[in-house]
Amino acid sequence: MRLAIALIALAAPAAAQSVTIIDGDKINIDGAGYRFLGVAAPDPAQVCDDGYPAGTEAIKALLALMSGRKIACESHGRDPSGRLLALCRANGRDLGEAMVRAGMAWPDPRTGRDYVVVEHDARADRLGVHDHSCVLPWAYKKNPG
Repeated sequence: MRLAIALIALAAPAAAQSVTIIDGDKINIDGAGYRFLGVAAPDPAQVCDDGYPAGTEAIKALLALMSGRKIACESHGRDPSGRLLALCRANGRDLGEAMVRAGMAWPDPRTGRDYVVVEHDARADRLGVHDHSCVLPWAYKKNPG
């Protein structure tokens, strides 16, 4: 599932961006692809064991976080699959942290160790995936469905 959105920079209409959400931790900005550093969101098709559409909900949450905001990504190398890892922000707000805080993603120990405390709070509050029987995205990708 791909949701395409056009986000307009708040400062000037001339600075329009074309942003495509791939899933809850991957976006394209003006044709450049980025994966959020230190975060793993559900696969777009991922549905938790209890029927919660985790992938779709993660995309909706990311759309809400980005909508109408200026998106900027700072590259931090590549992941094992060769994708650009980046710290991406919407009007200065760290999108990876915001997704973990909302329970829409997990900290990814394969690409960073940030956001563990944020995840602990989301788990305690039973937000998003933490209120459902969801498997971690890397386990889901090994055995989808």
